[in-house]
Amino acid sequence: MLPSVGIFHHNKYNAYCLADDIMEPYRPFVDTLVFDITKNKENFEKLTSELKSILLKIPAMDVMIDGKQSPLMIAMSRTTHSLFECFEGSSRKILYPQYGE
Repeated sequence: MLPSVGIFHHNKYNAYCLADDIMEPYRPFVDTLVFDITKNKENFEKLTSELKSILLKIPAMDVMIDGKQSPLMIAMSRTTHSLFECFEGSSRKILYPQYGE
């Protein structure tokens, strides 16, 4: 697993194309949080301590993966490991988070 060799992301100037591919399924969770911030906060144009505090909670955000609730950071590790197992040939299933209902 070479970080610069992506599955869908390809850019000779990006050393982390594979990382971009792995985090793509988690983008809706972050996008929703940022959308909520822009919708509910009056002053979001400046990165205040309050906004930093909200954004720093992203890795601990609960997501569903493989039928179980898990912090986003752990879920990303599970996605990465399942991709490794596919490359290794011991599995044919990549674990992705479930978004929404």
